[in-house]
Amino acid sequence: MNTQNLLVELFVEELPPKALRKLGDAFASVLADQLRAQGLATADAVVTAFASPRRLAAHVTGVAAQAADRAQSQKLMPVAVGLDAAGNATPALLKKLAALGADASAVPGLKRVMDGKAEALFLDSTAAGATLAAGLQKAIAEAIAKLPIPKVMSYQLESGCELPGWTSVSFVRPAHGLVALHGADVVAVEALGLHSGRDTHGHRFEARVDPVVLRDADSYAAQLRDEGAVIASFAERRADIQRQLQAAAAQVGGGARAIDDDALLDEVTALVERPNVLVCRFEDEFLAVPQECLILTMKANQKYFPLLDAAGALTSRFLVVSNIAPADASAVTGGNERVVRPRLADAKFFFDQDRKKTLASRVDSLAKVVYHNKLGTQGERVERVRAIARALAAQLGDPALAAQADRAALLAKADLVTDMVGEFPELQGTMGRYYALHDGEDPAVADAVEDHYKPRFAGDTLPRNPAGVIVALADKLETLVGMFGIGNLPTGDRDPFALRRHALGVIRMLAEKQLPLDLDAVIAAALPAFGALITDPRQPLADFIYDRLAGSLREQGFSPQEVDAVVSQRPQRLGELTRRLEAVRAFAVLPEAAALAAANKRIGNILKKAAATGVDAHVSELLLHEPAEKALHAAMRTTLPQAEAQFDAGDYTGSLQTLAVLRAPVDAFFDGVMVNAEDDDLRLNRQGLLAELHRAMNRVADLSRLA
Repeated sequence: MNTQNLLVELFVEELPPKALRKLGDAFASVLADQLRAQGLATADAVVTAFASPRRLAAHVTGVAAQAADRAQSQKLMPVAVGLDAAGNATPALLKKLAALGADASAVPGLKRVMDGKAEALFLDSTAAGATLAAGLQKAIAEAIAKLPIPKVMSYQLESGCELPGWTSVSFVRPAHGLVALHGADVVAVEALGLHSGRDTHGHRFEARVDPVVLRDADSYAAQLRDEGAVIASFAERRADIQRQLQAAAAQVGGGARAIDDDALLDEVTALVERPNVLVCRFEDEFLAVPQECLILTMKANQKYFPLLDAAGALTSRFLVVSNIAPADASAVTGGNERVVRPRLADAKFFFDQDRKKTLASRVDSLAKVVYHNKLGTQGERVERVRAIARALAAQLGDPALAAQADRAALLAKADLVTDMVGEFPELQGTMGRYYALHDGEDPAVADAVEDHYKPRFAGDTLPRNPAGVIVALADKLETLVGMFGIGNLPTGDRDPFALRRHALGVIRMLAEKQLPLDLDAVIAAALPAFGALITDPRQPLADFIYDRLAGSLREQGFSPQEVDAVVSQRPQRLGELTRRLEAVRAFAVLPEAAALAAANKRIGNILKKAAATGVDAHVSELLLHEPAEKALHAAMRTTLPQAEAQFDAGDYTGSLQTLAVLRAPVDAFFDGVMVNAEDDDLRLNRQGLLAELHRAMNRVADLSRLA
């Protein structure tokens, strides 16, 4: 089979930078999958994706000029329809064969195969393998159709339009070139109104030749680099930028390092074809502004990489990733320094103006900011968060903490009406802390103002002090209870109020801070703050939080059975979860575990049926007749007090391991005792014995879930 490497490139206008990496990967993977599906590429073909600001390309190894022929068996029709009583072909069968390119001579070779309850006729034939031109045409069309395009553009082709002046093509950006090379040969295909060739284009300003005429599929990346001054591979360009950033920071010295931001690095990689990192600087006077403001404006507005010193403080140097490499770069660095200066000046102006008013004086302005049409303004929301924070602090029995949390909750949203946060919403909380410290607020209160948004994302840090934890809990509970109370629940991928993230935040703070608070009591503490605004959401909200809890624990490496055993008990103190899970894991490896789990499940089923009849089970030693039930009762009298004491002391592993010694008497009980005896007193007594055992065995976790 004639196989050579294949190269396909779409040359387009500048692609959306935040989507470029996904576009490149999707184009290459779908193209290769389609070639494999048609037998033109093998399963182990190596696929290389290329993506630069103006191109999407894919290189696939070992692509055949034509796929191998393949045997196929086509169902024609039931035998009763295709053949008459004498076994001759009916007109219907002959018509079907003609449609498939066969005639009556094929009838003797037809196979009879049972198809359901009746025999059917099948025609065995050989299908010619797809040619590369036809197969690649289909693959390119599929790759284009399945691109994760953020927004489609409609545009008119420059030439060859049937109706000049009318829109004729829809794609992410106007396309201007199509390359398809199988080895050194052009494969004749079309896409987006373009015909394939071997010409592409390099850097707008620094390419040595234009167009770049590709010799073959394998020379693509090298020719673009040498003749076109373009690094076509996204991954190579990204690595080159990282290397240059490190080298430039080392050149500055003093332990300087570029800020670590993967999203910014990806975006800049998608903006340049051949990166050139340059060192620039701004005036030291701007360093009086909080560094978060300067860093954000440089990253978000200019795509610059701020430089931090060895201690993590912002320096007056920053790095620019240029798309050109002139012999004298002073004009480039000077231009970037001029551009960034007004941005930093704006940040300094906002900071100076905001500090002319205290945070406390801004709280009244929140009454004019709508939070939700059913839940009122941000001002009303602040009062609810304050009330919830005071209630939580009261549950902890700490009046000083209640005062700190109340003050922090009052100020927490005030920076929303500052100029700086109006310009940079990402800085809410951060600026609140700076302004609170400037106003002379308690540092613990200032820290809580910033931290009440934490954790903002998976893996984020938790609030640094108790006041911050209480206000963060109160803020998230206000959102959860309020939204559940008005029926505004997340659905599928839609979660506009980040309720899943808020639930995980509540879980993390209760668990990781080891707070002595019951989950039901925490939720209940938020209800009075809403009055008649909402309906009671406690049951659905608790279900939602436990569901998030189960998912989080599975992500941490606990098995579904371990998580189910613990979470199904709906433990109130989330700080105990890890110890409970570790106890279940240790119990599960004991030789007695499987038998006890199965017995526990059996006991649960017995008690469930007994409960359905409304029986109040109890235990009396006088009604213990069988040796096996007497032995189980005696073992429980010895074992249960020890297990209960260990449980009360928080030794969950020890408690479960103590209970493991009951395996033998439990097995003997089920072998030798009829629980549902005809005598009511005996039946109730035995059910009572099992109920006592069931309660003791399931305090740590529902062991039946391990069965």
